[in-house]
Amino acid sequence: MPRLGQIATAGVAASLAIPAAGLVARNATGDGTCTKTTVAILGGGMAGISAAQALTNNSISDFLILEYNDYIGGRAQHTTFGKQDDGSPYTVELGANWIQGLGQSGGPENPIWTLAKKYGLQNTFSNYSSILTYNETGPSDFTHLLDEYNEAYEKASANAGRLLAENLQDQTARAGLALAGWNPKHSDMAAQAVEWWNWDWESAVSPEQSSLIFGVAGTNLSMNQFSNENNLVIDSRGYNYIIRQEASTFLKDNDARLRLNNHITDIHYSDDGVTIYSDDGSCVSAAYAICTFSVGVLQNDVVTFTPELPAWKRTSIQKFTMGTYTKIFMQFNETFWPQDTQYFLYASPTRRGWYPVFQSLSTEGFLPGSHILFVTVVAGGSYRVEQQTDEETKAEIMQVLRDMYPDTTVPEPTAFMYPRWTKTPWAYGSYSNWPAGTTLEMHQNLRANAGRLWFAGEATSAEYYGFLHGAWFEGREAGYQIASVMQDKCVEVYNDGTQFCGETRPHYEKLHGTSPLQNYNVLNGWATSSFYSSAAAAAAAAAAKDAE
Repeated sequence: MPRLGQIATAGVAASLAIPAAGLVARNATGDGTCTKTTVAILGGGMAGISAAQALTNNSISDFLILEYNDYIGGRAQHTTFGKQDDGSPYTVELGANWIQGLGQSGGPENPIWTLAKKYGLQNTFSNYSSILTYNETGPSDFTHLLDEYNEAYEKASANAGRLLAENLQDQTARAGLALAGWNPKHSDMAAQAVEWWNWDWESAVSPEQSSLIFGVAGTNLSMNQFSNENNLVIDSRGYNYIIRQEASTFLKDNDARLRLNNHITDIHYSDDGVTIYSDDGSCVSAAYAICTFSVGVLQNDVVTFTPELPAWKRTSIQKFTMGTYTKIFMQFNETFWPQDTQYFLYASPTRRGWYPVFQSLSTEGFLPGSHILFVTVVAGGSYRVEQQTDEETKAEIMQVLRDMYPDTTVPEPTAFMYPRWTKTPWAYGSYSNWPAGTTLEMHQNLRANAGRLWFAGEATSAEYYGFLHGAWFEGREAGYQIASVMQDKCVEVYNDGTQFCGETRPHYEKLHGTSPLQNYNVLNGWATSSFYSSAAAAAAAAAAKDAE
């Protein structure tokens, strides 16, 4: 259900990261001399590795991958947690965790599912029907609200398709759901919990902050095009094992083309090339570069671009949303919750999204006997727990669990941890979300190149933003498109007959609003001039005339 792979770029201390096994890279040296390469790939997550593989497939082997961390995988990050009976730790995923939308017989297959099968990645079906509901008094059956929400969502989904097809104005998901019959009162905490389970848990932001058109489309394109199955990865090698294995098909051990622990500070770009500077004094001079930074990194000005990115690019970056999705892991000395159930939904009596979704890993098919339970918070809930100590957060969660199971002696956890996504300088969040009112053209400006600096990642995928397969598709497409430009040839990326023939990605310098200036009049409830200086009025009049 949750996105990025849900992608969540893991923003945790290096001590939580497990170094990539097998594939070791040389680190950059700060001798002040720029290394020259044809293509610099900025980031070694799914998009970066997919881009490098695409270049390799087009006989371009002169590239460098510059990765911030000491491992390949980006926001698909895992760590060790708790203890097994033999004293060895379990592996849990801090970020990407699901394979979402597997594939259908005779239909297209999710490339992440293809890789999972190829490399034997251990995963288990997430059964969203395996759910029990609770409130502050203990078990409370409000599962009928799940059916009511789903019925309204189907209507909202149909309306979203109509808005897209007829080029009508977008709505917030909140408005779309209300118009479809789902409009719970703020005081109906059971309904608020059901809505959180269905929307916030997927998008990492609320319906008020989400586009109806693209929120629905983003889910439908994965679940309807591939399938509505979601599998949770529980592999001890980590979800990013499939990324590391794909990288090993074109990178040798100790390959100089992979530079780990490389912290980029400045990027100079033009129509002639790109130069990348890192904090160790090293630099790379490339004919082309593919930037796979998260939207969160771009929004927080972690890296300085010279010249400043154009206004259309900066606007598109700030227009998009970076969501935060935080999994809080607990291990106990026993499984005191129902062992045959995967999910437990809690409706707080006073606060929406207050530790609402608990998930058992101690269930058959996952990590039975592990006594591991985790709870997820997003958005404001994530920001709040990030500011707290582990002890403060643990105390809040334990009170919720004791409310949920009043007739059970709930023990203190023997292990407890969670990442702090938005405090990580290479992530600043988990995965992207499409805000209401953001058009396809606005999003295209996010993915369009600026000179020879290209962009790729889950956020640049119009179809699969927020999903790990979105990063795979976007990295691959960027690699193929650059190969097309460099080699002056046509390439087919998607096996559907569509070809790229040396074109760069289009962008839109000027995006007009929906209401021309002449419509700001008394008939439309706008009786007062919007401009209180003669200069502003003259400029507005000239702009209106130019628009005619």
